Amino acid sequence: MKEYRLTSWPELAAPYHRTAYRRMASDLSSRYLSLPQLCELSGLKRHAVRQFIDMLDARHLLVERESVTPEAQFWSLRPLSLWLRRAMSSNPGGR
Repeated sequence: MKEYRLTSWPELAAPYHRTAYRRMASDLSSRYLSLPQLCELSGLKRHAVRQFIDMLDARHLLVERESVTPEAQFWSLRPLSLWLRRAMSSNPGGR
């Protein structure tokens, strides 16, 4: 799975002035993120995130790499793992 990171802060065109795009740019400026991670963090659909990534790539503002963390492929399961952790650590006598 590919991960992306910004090389420099982009000047965003009018279609990308929404908060979700600015949030993605901010996240991408600080760390590598995959497409599913960007979708989850921004709240945008995959198609919109893909267009944003393609625009940044066309302007040579992205560095991409193959995922180095095995956990990255399980990003979409993160809410489930958090729920399981809470469920397993809760005090059964306290209910």
